Amino acid sequence: MNATSRTQPRPLHPAAGLMGVLLLAACASPPPPTENLRLAQQAIATAEQNEAGRYAPGELAEARTQLASANTAVSDKKMITAKQLAEESTASAEFASAKTSDAKANAVNNDMRQSTATLVQEMQRNAGAQQ
Repeated sequence: MNATSRTQPRPLHPAAGLMGVLLLAACASPPPPTENLRLAQQAIATAEQNEAGRYAPGELAEARTQLASANTAVSDKKMITAKQLAEESTASAEFASAKTSDAKANAVNNDMRQSTATLVQEMQRNAGAQQ
């Protein structure tokens, strides 16, 4: 066998190399959604400070459940699911806060209406007594 009859190794086809890189990337899991989990915890804490446990207990409980599920998903290395659950938890906690603010505002409005009605009655009584 002479030196010219030897076959040189052929370089890999670029598409094959690209496919290998894509397969490796597909197998790699994304990093934990640390920021999403932090935002969910913060939203729950804010809702608790706003008394959502009193005015929106169902929504607050849902936010807590979703956050717990997100933490479980992180432990199970299901990062996409964890991120989605953390975002849902944040949304539920923010909804609980909004519902709480609405309930408090309605209570203040009702108190103001009652106070106004009382003042009107007093004014009418005083006007009748002066005649």
